[in-house]
Amino acid sequence: AIAYAIQLLNQRKTMYKEYGIQYYRPWIFLITDGAPTDDWISAARRVREGEAKQEFCFFSVGVEGADMETLQQIAPPQRPPVRLNGLNFQDMFVWLSASMKRVSSSKVGEVLALPPVGWGQVTT
Repeated sequence: AIAYAIQLLNQRKTMYKEYGIQYYRPWIFLITDGAPTDDWISAARRVREGEAKQEFCFFSVGVEGADMETLQQIAPPQRPPVRLNGLNFQDMFVWLSASMKRVSSSKVGEVLALPPVGWGQVTT
């Protein structure tokens, strides 16, 4: 799923470039309640490469039952996975909306501070 998301994202970025449309660095948001069922090691490598090249920002969220150890290995070191507090999806999406508002109000390439995560715990 991660590799497919990255593939779709790259296709969209190519289309934007062809039409001369500026865009912000895209975000990939993974929400999981279990363990990977596919080749997560190559997906983790691709996540880290994409983050290092600033192709996208990768966020990972684990709900109850998520394999947080594996998620820790997939997530970029600068953005560790977050364990969702219970089923607090509403606060997570409010945070996501506030974060996107900050991004969309910024200039392309500008470094931003995101609102604090109050809907989950960061796993280290």
